[in-house]
Amino acid sequence: MRLFFCLLLLITTVGFGQTNRALKLWYNQPSGKTWENALPIGNGRLGGMVYGNVADERIQLNEGTLWSGGPNRNDNPDALAALPEIRRLIFEGKQKEAEKLANKAIITKKSHGQMFQPAGELHLNFPGHEQYEAYYRELDMERAVAKTIYKVNGVIFTREVLASFPDQVMVVHLTADKPGKLSFAASYSTLHAQPEIRTTPGRELVLAGRGSDHEGVTGAVKFKVITKVKNDGGNVSATDTSLVINGADAATIFISIATNFKDYRDVSGDENALAASYLNRAYSKSYDAILKPHIAAFQKYFNRVKFDLGTSEAANLPTDERLKSFRNVNDPGLVTLYYQYGRYLLISSSQPGGQPANLQGIWNNKMRPPWDSKYTININAQMNYWPAEKTNLSELHEPFLKMVQELSQTGQQTAKDMYGARGWMAHHNTDIWRATGAIDGAFWGMWIAGGAWTSQHLWEHYLYTGDKAYLARIYPVLKGAATFYVDFLINHPKYHWLVANPGSSPENAPAAHEGSSLDAGTTMDNQIAFDIFSTTIRAAEILKKDAAFVDTLRQKRKQLPPMHVGQYGQLQEWLDDVDDPNDHHRHVSHLYGLFPSVQISPYRTPELFAAARTTLMQRGDVSTGWSMGWKVNWWARLQDGNHAFTLIQNQLSPLGTNKEGGGTYNNLFDAHPPFQIDGNFGCTSGITEMLMQSADGAIHLLPALPDVWKEGSIGGILALGGFEIVDMQWAGGKLTKVEIRSKLGGNLRLRVPNAVKLAGGATLNKATGQNPNAFYITEDTPAAVVSPKAAKATQPLKETLIYDVPTQAGKVYSFLAQ
Repeated sequence: MRLFFCLLLLITTVGFGQTNRALKLWYNQPSGKTWENALPIGNGRLGGMVYGNVADERIQLNEGTLWSGGPNRNDNPDALAALPEIRRLIFEGKQKEAEKLANKAIITKKSHGQMFQPAGELHLNFPGHEQYEAYYRELDMERAVAKTIYKVNGVIFTREVLASFPDQVMVVHLTADKPGKLSFAASYSTLHAQPEIRTTPGRELVLAGRGSDHEGVTGAVKFKVITKVKNDGGNVSATDTSLVINGADAATIFISIATNFKDYRDVSGDENALAASYLNRAYSKSYDAILKPHIAAFQKYFNRVKFDLGTSEAANLPTDERLKSFRNVNDPGLVTLYYQYGRYLLISSSQPGGQPANLQGIWNNKMRPPWDSKYTININAQMNYWPAEKTNLSELHEPFLKMVQELSQTGQQTAKDMYGARGWMAHHNTDIWRATGAIDGAFWGMWIAGGAWTSQHLWEHYLYTGDKAYLARIYPVLKGAATFYVDFLINHPKYHWLVANPGSSPENAPAAHEGSSLDAGTTMDNQIAFDIFSTTIRAAEILKKDAAFVDTLRQKRKQLPPMHVGQYGQLQEWLDDVDDPNDHHRHVSHLYGLFPSVQISPYRTPELFAAARTTLMQRGDVSTGWSMGWKVNWWARLQDGNHAFTLIQNQLSPLGTNKEGGGTYNNLFDAHPPFQIDGNFGCTSGITEMLMQSADGAIHLLPALPDVWKEGSIGGILALGGFEIVDMQWAGGKLTKVEIRSKLGGNLRLRVPNAVKLAGGATLNKATGQNPNAFYITEDTPAAVVSPKAAKATQPLKETLIYDVPTQAGKVYSFLAQ
């Protein structure tokens, strides 16, 4: 009966049925005062949260460069002198004493990072609209437009809001279906101190201000917001602080925002001139002339991937109702909606030439947001970009890749002054000013691997694109990150391996260390050192340079510690076997080697593969939002689709459903809690990994298909080496059809769950030996050290077939089930 009522409501709702709702978030009630109910729009530089309220609409405004503070450094000059003593204490097992010293000598005495801040809110007040009916609002992800529709006194009112990609303004288009019925007032509110809010003689509404001073750093970012209304019918007047529209048929509101930020060293821009130029270029255009190019620019990215798992009756419910019922009903369409929402959010918060998506993407309504909305580079910022290459958004990786290159500049002084090392490094956190010092406290901040891990994204971009000119440009960054490790690693007096000391396994600590996170040679530190050495070696060999340096890296790599399987059959987090099987910490950092790295493989390192599974079982499923997103990727790599789907169910649960864990808000934002966007991006990556993996020497199709996704299709996702899965279809858990485009040529090695043949009937060659495609080289890790106490553990794998197909660049190869 409830479902019938909802269907009846939808049929009678104004505007329902006009377009396909498969890729829409939609609701039958406004957001009210709850920010996490509002719908996000963005163009990479501008972000808006559209509440969809009726009488008092709110559109919360962000601009990607509006941060507190200004250019600054936060290195601690006492670090280098204290380094030998910190190392001695750690080697002697006195980690807590070492942590206390690191808090004094390594953690910054200056800024712990600056804050991403909102500009303010635009308020639209509609007198007489307090009583309404037939309410409906949506976010149309295929058009990147938020819409609100309702009826008052027999008049249907419609609002559309977008953040234009080509025109770099936000636009609100308002209509009434009867002439002369549209009247409203526009005004601002802001949380900034001493803002300027006024109207101009040209009937422009202006908000101006400056980012906050914070932790001794003077606010240097000045911002300007200009709003102007173009009316169709009626008239526009102004008070001192508002614009008033009376008796219009329709109106279009243009919102321009700009700052004086030019780059992390330079805030000499003219925010007034820039905001005015954006507004003036857009204001001369009709709404339709704004809308069509906006949709085209957005769809250039969004339409590259098509994903279909089927639908069910649950798809007829509003999005918040679907979220509540997802754990208990079959709703495959919500998975595809959530998957594409991750891609929508990345397109909307990360565009070439702009800033990377931060901890909240580009959407924040607080002057002091959680964790300052910075870039946490011990997992969260990287997770934001896990979907970039594989979901065919490679260009949108650029802001993050540029940030890494900028960190390689600021991080040189940190490496030299704090650790006496060449090259560059970064600790666990940074901001728009590209600070690389250690912050927050040694428990969190005494981690030296931020530079090496973020550098892997530069290498990943090359592996997907094959662009050697790009590789040559970024090679100095890889080399610099590797050089830091050459200088920083030190011989372990007990084990005689080269180890990072001080280092840590982020934000976790064994009881044996008296609650300190500091240690020498943690598993994650070793894995990241292995990766930065390996990627730099391969890049140098491709570019035919630095033979002597390559030899040095090979020698250093041989001296890194192997991974260990401990007494409980777990992958050890630390060099010593001190893991607690009842530890359910959200960080499982030592599984970096399983994903995003590929040092742990079912085919090359089966003992480590089984140990990784044991570790995940011990840690449990329920955790904070971003951690559950990472776990989807891990269970996909473990080829356990049903367990990966369990994590998706946990993720797609309303906040509060998972005791002591995260979930999802009504607008499908990830709940850490509070909101962190990395969980959205991590889950989109994980779903892709369930359907296709390409990191372990082959393109593995349907490696972790859950039982509930019995049939479906996906097209447009990318694999290493320039391969595109143009179309992949399956039924009954078996492949039925696959089309793959080869952009670069080379050997296509396919690992599949069932026998396939080339369209036309040509026989496929079974693959043997190493994949000759250079993009699929896998580095051999040292043999695992297995505790004699560990019970022998194995993980059964699904049977697969593996084929080799020579390809030519530009051709599409079609395969059918035999």
